[in-house]
Order: sequence, then structure tokens, then C-alpha cells
Amino acid sequence: MSEIERLKTIVEKLRSEDGCPWDKAQTHVSLKPGCIEEAAEVIGGINILEKTGDPDNLKEELGDLLLQIMFHAVMAEEEGLFTFDDVAKAISDKMVRRHPHVFGDMKFASEKELHDAWAEIKRKEKEGKEWQADYLPEAFNEAKELIEKAKERKGF
Repeated sequence: MSEIERLKTIVEKLRSEDGCPWDKAQTHVSLKPGCIEEAAEVIGGINILEKTGDPDNLKEELGDLLLQIMFHAVMAEEEGLFTFDDVAKAISDKMVRRHPHVFGDMKFASEKELHDAWAEIKRKEKEGKEWQADYLPEAFNEAKELIEKAKERKGF
């Protein structure tokens, strides 16, 4: 069993009938604070690595963020929406699609040409879904509020 499979099994057990009451009660919405807090702690881990060369905190915080991702994926699977493998496949497909110069035979004459091609690929991916960007301002505002609450909880 790979470690990612082990993590998924652990999260499924936590959410099972004989699992943890707190973990079973969580929803996508209730996990928003933890998700944003863990993302901020990854930033802290990167800063620690940069300033001290010590990778331990970054490794731990990346694990905590991965746990958040796995929780959302397991809940989505319970809801019949998608699986963790679907999430991994979606990002893998996106990376291959957005890097035809690496995974295909496209060649670019300049960095600008490469960035222009990337922007065009992204634009095509978002065709018909432009409305999704309308949710970003509210999401950024909510993220700021959640960060402020996390700072208060941690005494900053």
C-alpha cells in the first residue's frame, strides 16, 4: 500500500461508523478554516526552510495540507461527486496540457511565446466557465477573514 493509499484509508476510518465523532461531523464548509490555516502554515514552513535550511516544519505542514485535501476528496467520494484519484488525474492532465513544450513536441522561440501559449491554453480550459471567476473576490475576502480568526486562535 502506498502512503497516499494509507492516508486515504485512515481518513475513511476516521469518518466511518466506528470512527471519530469530530471527523465524521466535518463538511466541506466546516473544514474551510483548517484548509486556509494549513495553507498559511505551509508558507511558514517555506520561510523556515529559507531562513534556516531546516525542512522538517515544511514536511509536517505539507502533510497537514494534504490531509485537508484528502478529507475533502473522501467527503466528495462519500457524496458521489469525485474521488482523490479524480483530483490527482485532473491536476496531472492539466500540467501535461499546459506544458506542451515538455510533454509534447511544441517548441517556443521565447519565454514570452511560451507564456502566451500557456495563457491561451488556460483561456480555452476556462471557456464556458468564466462565471467561476466571479466567486474569487468573495473567496479572497473570506480567506482573509479566516486567516484573521486563525491568528486570533493562535494568539497573534
